[in-house]
Amino acid sequence: MSRYVLPVSVFGTVVGCAVLLKNHMTGGRCPSKATINGKTVVITGANTGIGKATARELAQRGGRIIMGCRDMEKCEAAAKEIRGKTLNHHVYACRLDLASLKSIREFAEKIKQEEQRVDVLINNAGVMRCPAWKTEDGFDMQFGVNHLGHFLLTNLLLDKLKESAPSRVINLASLAHLVGKIDFEDLNWEKKKFDTKRAYCQSKLANVLFTRELAKRLQGTGVTVNAVHPGIVATELGRHTGMHQSTFSSSILSPFFSMLVKSPELGAQPSVYLAVSEEMEGMTGRYYDVMTEKEPAPQALDEEAAHRLWEISSRLVGLEEEGQSAKVDPLAEG
Repeated sequence: MSRYVLPVSVFGTVVGCAVLLKNHMTGGRCPSKATINGKTVVITGANTGIGKATARELAQRGGRIIMGCRDMEKCEAAAKEIRGKTLNHHVYACRLDLASLKSIREFAEKIKQEEQRVDVLINNAGVMRCPAWKTEDGFDMQFGVNHLGHFLLTNLLLDKLKESAPSRVINLASLAHLVGKIDFEDLNWEKKKFDTKRAYCQSKLANVLFTRELAKRLQGTGVTVNAVHPGIVATELGRHTGMHQSTFSSSILSPFFSMLVKSPELGAQPSVYLAVSEEMEGMTGRYYDVMTEKEPAPQALDEEAAHRLWEISSRLVGLEEEGQSAKVDPLAEG
């Protein structure tokens, strides 16, 4: 029997170390036990992946959950599943196509008319490394959905967020912003050859710049806004990257990826943390790598670029002529 002790011990040690390493790499669970009874949470892209897991946990914590999704059949099914698992009947599916300014406006109007409050807005939905697709309004799909769609939605819901203060806005960003560059002369890839990776990185940098500029404009309102990289998560987001179709990636690299990639449930924890944690009260304009505050890339700290992106985005989505875009409070700046 003793001859098995060493192999079993070694195996147990390896497994234990692997679990500890994965927990370290994935960030673990949200440490806060806070409940959000009576609070309303709007989550985009909530029918699958991180969004669905976030909706499920926040429903478990007592929130009224509005799931904004493009595919209503999947969204209704996800909402029904969450209601059944959490026994929270206040989980609702609502149509939202972030590739359509018309759909975004209709969704926001529905929220403003039917909801008494919006305590948390989680801009979770996104597309990654897709082909050179265009949105309904002619924007590059990644820039249009990942940035412009959430830019418009957030601005349209600002009054409701201010009325519900203290309230929070959470923008899902990515480490990809580190190599992102905003091409103000060709945001929608109409003049240069399309590069899906660079387009994605541009959209993720835009998320961080938007977060910082919005935080500045919301000073004194009781509305906070932060950006978060959720980590590397096993979701449908990477379906256009080609990694799933690669024999080398699926067979040789798979064991290594499994050490770094976390489940949607763990991937949701950073969003949950920013949404409910008592530690986050009053924190705004920050960038988080999972649940740890980090300084973003130097280009994400460019205040002039953030302001310029805001003005251009306002014009592109039609907020400028409507006068709905958040203005900088001159008193707050002094």
